[in-house]
Amino acid sequence: MRRLAVICARKGSKGVPGKNLRMLGGIPMIAHTIHQAQACGRIHALAVSSDSDEILSVAEGYGVKHLVKRPDHLATDEASKVPAIRHCLQEVEKSEEQFDYIADLDCTVPFRLTSDIDSAFAQIEQAGVSSLISGTRARKLPYFNIVELNSEGHVRISKPTNPPLVRRQDSPECFDMNASIHIWQRKTLISSDSRFQDDTILYEMPFERSIDIDSEIEFVINELLMKKFGLI
Repeated sequence: MRRLAVICARKGSKGVPGKNLRMLGGIPMIAHTIHQAQACGRIHALAVSSDSDEILSVAEGYGVKHLVKRPDHLATDEASKVPAIRHCLQEVEKSEEQFDYIADLDCTVPFRLTSDIDSAFAQIEQAGVSSLISGTRARKLPYFNIVELNSEGHVRISKPTNPPLVRRQDSPECFDMNASIHIWQRKTLISSDSRFQDDTILYEMPFERSIDIDSEIEFVINELLMKKFGLI
């Protein structure tokens, strides 16, 4: 089996401007994911896809061999991430043998472990399914304490049951997607833009390794966690 890891890092970010290169624990945020991927023995090649020459230059400085300049039409706020990953795969395969599995490692989840990447690959390969996503147990549940507004502006439980649940412990298991790891079989990534297939499975991660930095408060939380665990 040949495995490619892709790190996508656009230059634009509305929630945390410049977050992919923002210093976190003494290094650019993207460097945490680069180090994790480089330490994973299952990965045969690592690529960074970006519309930013600066991001690609920083990635090169951290030893990334495959630097893929993302076309403008794949780097807009409206563009889906999957075609960008597919484009990156196709560019890398111009100089590499064909890959069997492709992982998207989001650089905004810096607390993943190399063992998470290794275990996720092992899980999807053992299961033989089309794709895998990572997630953490949801703290709010659509069957119990997530609500939505109807057309009249009135509050309703998002997924009502009959009879209604009176204890959150009786809810079906729910998970928050944490954006940390997404793995596809090559044929699935090539043929589908969907994040989910009929046989997609979940790799579960704990909450403390699942904080996706998409706002200033989440950046602060990650900094505090690093200080708590002696990482900075």
